[in-house]
Amino acid sequence: MVTAELAVATLAALALLGMMLWGIFLVVVELRCVDTAAAVARQAARGDAQGVRMAKAAAPAGASVTTSTRAGVVTVTVRVRARPIVEGLPSVPLAAQARVAKEPGGDW
Repeated sequence: MVTAELAVATLAALALLGMMLWGIFLVVVELRCVDTAAAVARQAARGDAQGVRMAKAAAPAGASVTTSTRAGVVTVTVRVRARPIVEGLPSVPLAAQARVAKEPGGDW
């Protein structure tokens, strides 16, 4: 009887560990989206095209980065769908947005 309880407890602990690792992965991907959005917005506000390309390269794999400028404000949105390693589980949509005022004398 103790063996069966130990087996169930071990499986439950492994399931809990898997969920915790998935949560940590989601937080890391979300933070990468936030960092990418902020970096792209800063570089776009400065008018630095090469900096924008380099900042976009730091985006998570499969992410889409959209940039728009309206009324002197640069808005950058980064969207990605985080897919679990285990097949059959749903993916999680993540997004981050950053807004920065255009700097005077930009578009160097």
